[in-house]
Amino acid sequence: MSYNIFGMMVKVMENMDITNSDFNIPSDILDEIQKNIQNIIESFDIPDDNKTDVIKKINFMYTQTKFMSETDPLTRLYNRRYFENNFEREFARAKRYHCDLSIAILDIDFFKKINDTYGHSCGDYVLKEVAYLILNSLRGTDMVFRYGGEEFAILLTETCSENASIPLERVRRMIEDSKFYYKNHKINVTVSIGYSSCTDFETPWQMFDDADKALYKAKECGRNNVKSSVQ
Repeated sequence: MSYNIFGMMVKVMENMDITNSDFNIPSDILDEIQKNIQNIIESFDIPDDNKTDVIKKINFMYTQTKFMSETDPLTRLYNRRYFENNFEREFARAKRYHCDLSIAILDIDFFKKINDTYGHSCGDYVLKEVAYLILNSLRGTDMVFRYGGEEFAILLTETCSENASIPLERVRRMIEDSKFYYKNHKINVTVSIGYSSCTDFETPWQMFDDADKALYKAKECGRNNVKSSVQ
């Protein structure tokens, strides 16, 4: 590759401004792309200093891009794709090593009413605040994801059903007790949570459906509560 083309490549990389909405690439594909590009640059007939400079820029861009491929842009939580990959892995690990695992689905009560009454900007504010409260109510080893809309998924590793109810109830209470203000309007926000700790299913998505049924049970019981699939 000539210096001219090589220089153009560096300039393009320096001026790239990538946002979450610009691409939809799984992180494992990004890993493979990054590895292949680095190998290609190593093969160029150019000074090593130039190679090192470009590889550093590629690695920096790769880190940014990988982060955005795994993250929800509004809440900064892990996104649905990252949840699916991690849930499948943790479910397989729990089955293989006979570990405890709990999966919870959290839904903001009457979220549509909040949007309809105060506008979607208010809805975004509530989503970000709820995400923050969930993260600050759980252990560092627990994983929180924005599953979609007003739903969040929580993975509680090494956690049986009895122990799962404690942090999930803490999350529910923390959100209920928090003060939400938007443009001088006080907004009452509560959540319903359903969870499953049963790993006897053949697939992780059967366990997910079990938690989803528990969520519907929580809503049928008046919302603003926590229900397990065995209650």
